[in-house]
Amino acid sequence: MGRSVRWLVAAAIVGSLLACAGAPVVMPPSPPQPAPGVHDGAPAPEVQQRARSRWVAVDWRDLPGWGQDALHEAWNALLRGCEKPAAGFEVVCAEARPLAIASAAEQQAWMERRLQPYRVTEADGRAPEGLLTGYYEPILEASRQPTATQRVPLFAPPAGLPAASSGQRWYSRQQIDSLPEAQAALRGRAIAWLADPIDALVLQIQGSGRVNITEPDGRVSAVRLAFAGHNGHPYQSVGRWLLDQGAIREGSWDGIRAWARQNPQRLNEMLWANPRTVFFREEALSEFDARFGPRGAQGVPLTPGRSIAVDPLSIPYGTPVWLATQGAALNTQRLVLAQDTGGAIVGAVRADLFTGWGGWNDEPYRLAAMLKQPLQMWVLWPK
Repeated sequence: MGRSVRWLVAAAIVGSLLACAGAPVVMPPSPPQPAPGVHDGAPAPEVQQRARSRWVAVDWRDLPGWGQDALHEAWNALLRGCEKPAAGFEVVCAEARPLAIASAAEQQAWMERRLQPYRVTEADGRAPEGLLTGYYEPILEASRQPTATQRVPLFAPPAGLPAASSGQRWYSRQQIDSLPEAQAALRGRAIAWLADPIDALVLQIQGSGRVNITEPDGRVSAVRLAFAGHNGHPYQSVGRWLLDQGAIREGSWDGIRAWARQNPQRLNEMLWANPRTVFFREEALSEFDARFGPRGAQGVPLTPGRSIAVDPLSIPYGTPVWLATQGAALNTQRLVLAQDTGGAIVGAVRADLFTGWGGWNDEPYRLAAMLKQPLQMWVLWPK
């Protein structure tokens, strides 16, 4: 989204809030001061212990690249997170909303006054470099009914699917493809049909996608398929399976697709190496919704380049995070928001950067596919 569009969206948010209060819409002359009684300026705890991480207080000067990021580019993600604020962020979020149309200097000064940076380390205090990967929202073509070329179903959750928290397992991917009783349980549950089983696998791994579905009357419906559950089996990487066999040299999707084209007789064997199957729900995709990513685990739409998936036992959803990484795919220090999670996102210094949406040849896919590099993180917590 361009800067001008972001400004308009931010202004609309501020205008709506003020209009609801019956006040005229005005541009704030300066950043708002903390409300009376709000903790401001007192010493923050030196250490905060989490289930899978420890946070150690640092000075703002210890954040590499602090002061060089275009903070306004992250403000929409911050305000989105404030729709469902983390515990302790309610007052901070109220102050952040009008600052959407403030200057970069005002935004930075407010953050330094209201928030305390903490270096994220392992729970035992060790501070090794973590891992940054990427994910994106694929755009795919599908049919509402199976055709001669589109034979790969995407399912809504079946009746009686155990809750993920129960620890119970439903049928595995191989059983879904081969057992009559599993297929009977999914009869009538197909939302759409794809031509490529690897596209279906990628969609399940990413957790959501935009799908252009050709209806029986020829109309094309643009919808979003959002994560709605899984079968309870652990995720296993098909790339890792191929690497362990020496079948490919690099675990990229390009390499996986090339191997599949050359070995069609072993395609199911590769797919069944990952027993997890993901189920979806269909959501309307309006022109406005198409400007944003899917809803993450926090329940708010993701912002390309500014939303990350984290381990919630390390960093709570809705937390602003300063991220620093250097590698072949990306060199950056920037403000991001913890707004999602994933089955492979476990540990203290671990994040998955949402890169946007597109097809196989688009930049969001290329960046997500390439990202696998060292990571440092600092959470920015209210004082």
